Amino acid sequence: MRSKIKAHKVFEIYEEDRGRRLFTKNILPGKTHFDERIIKENNQEYREFDPRRSKLAAMIMKGCTNAGIRKNDTILYLGVSHGYTSSFVSDMVGEEGLIFGIDPAPRVVRDLVFLSEERKNIIPILANANHPEEYIERVSAADIVYQDISQRNQAEIFIKNCKTFLKNGGYGLLAIKAKSINIKRKPKDIFIEIRKILEKEFTVIDYRILEPFEKDHAMIIIKK
Repeated sequence: MRSKIKAHKVFEIYEEDRGRRLFTKNILPGKTHFDERIIKENNQEYREFDPRRSKLAAMIMKGCTNAGIRKNDTILYLGVSHGYTSSFVSDMVGEEGLIFGIDPAPRVVRDLVFLSEERKNIIPILANANHPEEYIERVSAADIVYQDISQRNQAEIFIKNCKTFLKNGGYGLLAIKAKSINIKRKPKDIFIEIRKILEKEFTVIDYRILEPFEKDHAMIIIKK
């Protein structure tokens, strides 16, 4: 007998098969964007959230119990790329929530524009996260700052944006890509170093290495 979908400990996430599969409740029933698996149960439609394609899903699979994201939240998403993860965050925050998606690459922002034509709670912005002044007039205060950027100064970018946009009491999620910072150092040493940097500015509430889903990656969740 197929196991039923039930609510996960993380708000707005659902699970099946004893937590081996993660889902969000689709705010656009009948629509998929990335060939994701769909399950229909009790007049609801759920989209499978793949931890091998998303650091957020990987973080949840590694045991995170509070990602900070709630229904109706405003999200500043740095390094939004083509929109895989943000499409699931779109489900999580719901139709009254809002995602400002920042990326400097015109090609991926074009893809995000197509996604946003269907998912009205995503606002694509072509800009460089190193320079919040480029989009400060187009972005509101955020409940969540989510960052997934392959740059050497990842922590600096994250801190700058959290100080500028994150509400007091809000959460920040930083996906750390060790090889983008220093290819010669041990990833774990880099993770610990960045955690110490963030602890000087914010309260760290969770830290997890994302293997086997994402090699040489970790995620840190902070509260301002």
